[in-house]
Amino acid sequence: MARHRNTIRAFTLVEILIVVVILGILAAVVVPSFANATEPTRQTTFITNMKDFAEAVEIYRVRNNAYPAATNTGELPDGFEELIDPRDWMGRTPIGGQWDTEETDLGYGIGVHFDGTGETRDDEYMTEVDEIFDDGDLSTGVFQKTEDSRYYLILHYD
Repeated sequence: MARHRNTIRAFTLVEILIVVVILGILAAVVVPSFANATEPTRQTTFITNMKDFAEAVEIYRVRNNAYPAATNTGELPDGFEELIDPRDWMGRTPIGGQWDTEETDLGYGIGVHFDGTGETRDDEYMTEVDEIFDDGDLSTGVFQKTEDSRYYLILHYD
């Protein structure tokens, strides 16, 4: 009669450590690419929100035969609560800064004001946003830098 050996097969500590090291290397390569993917998403969300708010301004203009009164940074313009969800306006934009409406030299604008609190973006970053949205030049087109730390979608030209 032949005897069968009952052996227990298991991983050794060295084999487990090798697998952990390989997984760590893979995570180090993959995670940064996911982290960088969030910034274009934030930029796109900002542009989408700005377009939605611009449509709300135009609806307001048609209903009232005038643009909403310009507000302080972060303040919801009167009458907007019927056209947008006020929670989308209040607080920070997806890229930092606060939403704002403004009468500029160029006309009525809606955009972002980086007021020194929270995350602030520079011209280089906002040029990237402009390349997605407009002409890639903050001094021309419908999306412009109107003054220091203020970037607006110009809804009409005077």
